[in-house]
Amino acid sequence: MHTEDTGQPAKDLSETVCRVCGRDDGSLLWDRHGVPQYVICDCCGVESGLGDDHLSKVRETRGYWVAQGAPWDVPANRPAGWDVLEQLSHIPAEWR
Repeated sequence: MHTEDTGQPAKDLSETVCRVCGRDDGSLLWDRHGVPQYVICDCCGVESGLGDDHLSKVRETRGYWVAQGAPWDVPANRPAGWDVLEQLSHIPAEWR
């Protein structure tokens, strides 16, 4: 494992939760080094690394998506009984 100048193990920066909509299907969106994997969220349609790397842009995109009725980018993948508010609650705190 790599260490930083502090001698401590490097922090794992991997993310599987969409910063915009909170969907977590297990896909790696950002690797352990914080590098985007350019995966398109099948819920909100945002591609990791494009438009979700700044808090203001994430909030703007989320607001637009919700205002449009929170449509699924791939409707066939929408789970039965899907609850947008429940999903939004999974957004990491630093991206709310």
